[in-house]
Amino acid sequence: MSSFGSQMRKRLAELNRAGQNVPKIMMEVAEGATIEAVRVAVENTPPNGGVDIAGTNMRSGDMANHWQTDSQTTPVYSGGTVKTQLKNDMQYSSYVNDGHRVDKHFVPGLIVNGDLLEKSLDGSGGIMVGTKTTYVKGKYMKQKAIGKYRTVVRKELDKRVREAFK
Repeated sequence: MSSFGSQMRKRLAELNRAGQNVPKIMMEVAEGATIEAVRVAVENTPPNGGVDIAGTNMRSGDMANHWQTDSQTTPVYSGGTVKTQLKNDMQYSSYVNDGHRVDKHFVPGLIVNGDLLEKSLDGSGGIMVGTKTTYVKGKYMKQKAIGKYRTVVRKELDKRVREAFK
C-alpha cells in the first residue's frame, strides 16, 4: 500500500494534467479536512460521550475548546505547499492524548464528597492519589483527528479527479 503523501501527489498530478487550478483545490481540500479533524478531536476529548460533568470544580471542557481556538484551519499557501495546523496548547493535552503514569502522591485541595472527587477552592483538605491506578490510558484524540483528515483529503481529491475527467 502506498503512503498518504504519494497518493496525494498522484491525485494532484492527475488534476494538474486535467488543467485544474491545483493550488486552489489544495487550499479548499485542506481547509475542509482540517475543520473535520478539529471536530473529531473535540468530539474525542474528555469530557465527552454525554458523560455528566460530576464533581465541583473538576472538569471544565477547556481542553476540548482549545482544539478550536489553537488550530489553524485557514490554509496558508507558500512555495507550492499548503499548511494548516491541528493543535492544542493546553499544558496537559499530551498526557490525555498519549496516556501517562500515575505515581502515588498527595494532592492538596482534592477531597472526596460521597463518591465524587472535588477540588476545594480554598485549598483545604487533600488526598493521596495513584494508590489504585498506576497508569491512565491515552484517549488518542490527535491520532483519530489525523485519521479523519487523511480520509477527507483522499475522498475529496478522488471526487475532484472524477469530476475533472467527466
